[in-house]
Amino acid sequence: MAKTDLSITELSADIRAAIAELKQRPEIESVGVVTRIGDGIAWIYGLSAAGYNEMLEIEGLGGRKITAFAFNLGEDEIGAVLLGEDIYVKAGAKVRLSGQVLEVPVGPELVGRVVDPLGKPLDGGPAIKAKQRSRVERPAPGVLDRKGVHEPLMTGIMAIDATVPIGRGQRELIIGDRQTGKTAIAVDTMVNQSRQKTGVINVYVAIGQKLSKIAALQARLKREGVMDQTIIVATGPSDPAALLYLAPYAGAAIGEYFRDNKQHALIIYDDLTKHAQAYRQMSLLLRRPPGREAYPGDVFYIHSRLLERAAKLSDKLGAGSLTALPIIETQAGDISAYIPTNVISITDGQIFLETNLFYQGIRPAISVGLSVSRVGGNAQSKSIKSVGGGLKLDLAQFRELAAFSQFSTDLDPETRQIIERGQRLTELLKQPQYSPYAIWEMYASLFAAGQGVFDIVPIEKVKAAEEALHRELKAKQPKLIETLNTGDKPTDAQNEAILKIAKAVAETYKETAKKVDKEQ
Repeated sequence: MAKTDLSITELSADIRAAIAELKQRPEIESVGVVTRIGDGIAWIYGLSAAGYNEMLEIEGLGGRKITAFAFNLGEDEIGAVLLGEDIYVKAGAKVRLSGQVLEVPVGPELVGRVVDPLGKPLDGGPAIKAKQRSRVERPAPGVLDRKGVHEPLMTGIMAIDATVPIGRGQRELIIGDRQTGKTAIAVDTMVNQSRQKTGVINVYVAIGQKLSKIAALQARLKREGVMDQTIIVATGPSDPAALLYLAPYAGAAIGEYFRDNKQHALIIYDDLTKHAQAYRQMSLLLRRPPGREAYPGDVFYIHSRLLERAAKLSDKLGAGSLTALPIIETQAGDISAYIPTNVISITDGQIFLETNLFYQGIRPAISVGLSVSRVGGNAQSKSIKSVGGGLKLDLAQFRELAAFSQFSTDLDPETRQIIERGQRLTELLKQPQYSPYAIWEMYASLFAAGQGVFDIVPIEKVKAAEEALHRELKAKQPKLIETLNTGDKPTDAQNEAILKIAKAVAETYKETAKKVDKEQ
């Protein structure tokens, strides 16, 4: 234990008297007295039997019971973080151990609700009567309790599912500047789970988000029919740092219930930058030594022990999964800053959103060069894997050549072909929010583009041609769509059927373009 700088002589006479009285009591191990209070932190003399994260009860003004949890364990005193207002706590107040660590209600009773990190409802609904409670902090599953990530978790976003796929049990970081569409990607993934009826439970953890934003998100999810399989753990910017710090751990405990009961859950931490800042605030107030950028030395550990809880469990444990999509905000695209590099090294890949692409109208603004999935093809369905293989390379080649082509008008046919194809692929990967694609739609679009069908379509007509292809397939090939949606690799005959319809659609748009040119 660390030696604290508590000096009895510096305290007021009434607190010295309270400490002297406390020393005479046989239960000094479980009873203490507040010596200093401020900024949501209480320093308590006594409580030598307190454990890390143990709940404490402080006798507040007017008979109120204020809850706190032990965070700094010193030799003479402990530092406790209050979960309520510190205006009701004065120096000299009595403190007792509760004998319990921080817990949160878990189970199906929370589905469809908005709660705070302690499980209290924030949506105006009735109190949550969960049959089970779980510790907020739990150890992650060990190596032998896990299984390799092999099942796809489809986001419905073609640019992700084809180039940086996410598997059930994976941790994929979404990183980028403010207002570049990070939350939009996470929300679309949640919407897709509902549209494709995957049965995956969504847990959305809002860390220090504006309450109006959370209310708007809840309303939108209700409209999309997603709230029926979603739990929102919400904290606002005015909440104490302790609640912001606890929010992701509480969300992980809620998600783990489904993982451990042979189900699948998706958890979104929006965002861990604010979580690190809340932890920094608490640590500095508790006088822990600051390190780089004033973050304490163990800021890496708080995120690693959180993200390690995402896992695909072994068959012996029921084969459930918890997939994590942490979000990190960068400053001016600086991916090499302290917190971004920390979280990148913990996760299994990252989806990097570029501000330049966003303002060019390429949305989602995913950087092909800096985005990666370390699980890769293992997390893809066979059909998408067969058409998405060379997509990343084609896009990377295009973006590099497009930059050079600005300085030269005389391009060889091969370079021009790569640029023309790349422009159409980029157009194809643009996708509006709340409109995730089914597997068959992705496959048909990518297969047609890969075969060069859209090369004859003017760039501004590519999206319209894609929509026409989907309409034609839906009308003429319903059985083919069913087969494609299973994710199995299509047969040659099925590919021929798609190609035939795609060529007919492309010819239509080519003819239309010619007519327009003649009229002009």
